Amino acid sequence: MKRVIVPGTIPTGDLHQYLLGSVAPRPIAFVSTIDDQGHTNLAPFSFFNAFSSNPPILVFSSNRRVENNTTKDTLHNIMKNMECVINVVSYPIVRQMMVCSVDFPNGVSEFEQAGLTPVPAIHVKPPMVKESPVNMECKVQEIITLGDKGGAGHLIVCHVLCMHVKEEILDENQRIDPNKIDLMGRMGRAFYVRASGEALMMMPQSQHLPIVGYPNLPEHIKSSPILTGNVIGAIAGLKKLPTKEEAEQFLLQDSEMKSLINQSMEIKHQKAIDYFNQNQLEKVAALLMSV
Repeated sequence: MKRVIVPGTIPTGDLHQYLLGSVAPRPIAFVSTIDDQGHTNLAPFSFFNAFSSNPPILVFSSNRRVENNTTKDTLHNIMKNMECVINVVSYPIVRQMMVCSVDFPNGVSEFEQAGLTPVPAIHVKPPMVKESPVNMECKVQEIITLGDKGGAGHLIVCHVLCMHVKEEILDENQRIDPNKIDLMGRMGRAFYVRASGEALMMMPQSQHLPIVGYPNLPEHIKSSPILTGNVIGAIAGLKKLPTKEEAEQFLLQDSEMKSLINQSMEIKHQKAIDYFNQNQLEKVAALLMSV
């Protein structure tokens, strides 16, 4: 049974937490801005994502405070100069980022309070966070106001002018290595997630037809009480399945799998889950098609 939650029938603060707990994990925009007097501001926002690469567009939302319907310094500063730097949050600076979420008085530098280092950007006035592995200098293209009550967002549409990427987070192909960048994500309430190590999952999937597709799977796979939806989905996403003869030939070439040829369908299904958890899809397909 599922609880039905209708916006407007529960307090905004409660709805806010249901949304944040459901739409997660969220990347964190660590946004640096500057006011007319040259005071810097640094604040995290988890209503954030990338929405286009040509042009390169990032969007984050600075929401009105639920408790008193006020807006934040980040929004005020951007409205004045339409510039910001979006820094990413890696594990080594996550606790410093959290210090910057404190509601300091206007004019107090979060850089100083959190012990972070401001360094000059190239194209915009707000400084970059030296300790962040990636900094994105942005011109704000548009501010879209979604409402005037507590909890309402202001979508800040940012055009990326320049990226600064630390060399040490790149792999041998000059792509960002998820373990090296070690990003943090935001969940609901006080929960965060570290997107590295055992939390990472490599799940290749062809984006182009043909694929097997669920309707073309053998009935014993589709109706299995043992196989999980993930196992079935992985098999359905393959380019093709081996024939029964090809599957049995594959099993004969592996000393462990050879002993499974004459086992029951239930045992094969259970063993397929083990191979799936080891990310050995070729073995999963061969075992299931040998039934």
